Amino acid sequence: HAAIWGGLREERQAADFNGMLPSVSYAPFEGSGHPDVDNIPSAEKIRADLKKLAPLTRAIRLYSSTGGVELVPPIAAEFGLKVTVGAWIDKNTERNEREIAAALELAKRNSNVIGIVVGNETIYRGEQKVDDLIELIQRVKKQTTVPVTTGEIWNIWRDYPQLASAVDFIAAHILPYWENFTDKQAVDQAMYIYGHLREIFPGKRVVIAEFGWPSAGYNLKNANPGPFEQASVLRNFVTRADAIGMDYNIVEAIDQPWKFFEGGVGPYWGILNASREPKFSWTGPIVDQDYWKVAIIALLVGVLLSLPIFRMVRPTIPQAIVLAAAANGVGAWFATVFAYWNTHYFVFGSAFALTLGLILLVPLVLIAMARIEEIATIAFGRTPTRLIATALPAPA
Repeated sequence: HAAIWGGLREERQAADFNGMLPSVSYAPFEGSGHPDVDNIPSAEKIRADLKKLAPLTRAIRLYSSTGGVELVPPIAAEFGLKVTVGAWIDKNTERNEREIAAALELAKRNSNVIGIVVGNETIYRGEQKVDDLIELIQRVKKQTTVPVTTGEIWNIWRDYPQLASAVDFIAAHILPYWENFTDKQAVDQAMYIYGHLREIFPGKRVVIAEFGWPSAGYNLKNANPGPFEQASVLRNFVTRADAIGMDYNIVEAIDQPWKFFEGGVGPYWGILNASREPKFSWTGPIVDQDYWKVAIIALLVGVLLSLPIFRMVRPTIPQAIVLAAAANGVGAWFATVFAYWNTHYFVFGSAFALTLGLILLVPLVLIAMARIEEIATIAFGRTPTRLIATALPAPA
């Protein structure tokens, strides 16, 4: 069983990255509560997060300026981090005004603010018309000295050149996962789109304001999320981007379990997990850092369930092998379930369903093992011997 785990251990190669990221998207939330409802960050939590991020990046990008996010820029300054603040724009006019006022105030009071992003994929989501968003951008530009833009997927910039004319720089989102590219095609696609935007808008500063790959969730046809895929895509991207002097921002800093409304991949775009621990190394072979922990759990459970074999009276070698294989199979199943639970985030409903399923499966597993023992005894056990010879009746 140990040899099987050793043989199946996956290892991949990718470009080494020894530098610092220029920017990462940061949302100071944790857990599954939505920020609009009950997920308000504290200064202590933000400070702990930024202490983790400071060795990894030179700047962070925010998406709103209220609801506790306004605490971020002054705390970021303590760690020498630059900040691009965001004003969240949707159909709620009153909220939009609060966001714009708060973003302008943050830019005014914090010298580490290097830009304002008015709206995030607002056109793509259909929550503002292009002309209306341009009007908001122009209002903000008149009231600040820092560069102002909006964040949109790359084809919105291509299709609405008037939007590019209204901003100080283009903040394009290039997310090959959502465009059904494989992880092996993702970096080439990003480089192509970056070059394409520079050709369309010569002389305009182009920033890849979002690039990333999810570490878990469902596959989108050709696009497969996963920890190995995320590590290889990001490492290959940042090394190529740095080589050509690209301005970019990685989405995102920390997994966001509350983003379950974005589908199965929504919570898994972070380079740190929700426990604020790195998901992968930026240098060396790409490996599952918890692989051997899972393997040890599988082996221990397998050994534990194999102990009853020693209580059997004179089992045959094939009989013991079948029972040991079944026990270690259960161990591998248990370890796999544990690994899934440990690397995924659950809302109450999905956590309840998984827990109930496990509870119901335990007696089924025990029943199956009992049946396997019976089959092994019949197929491979020793032939029963008669203990008392029965005398045949004498012939008449």
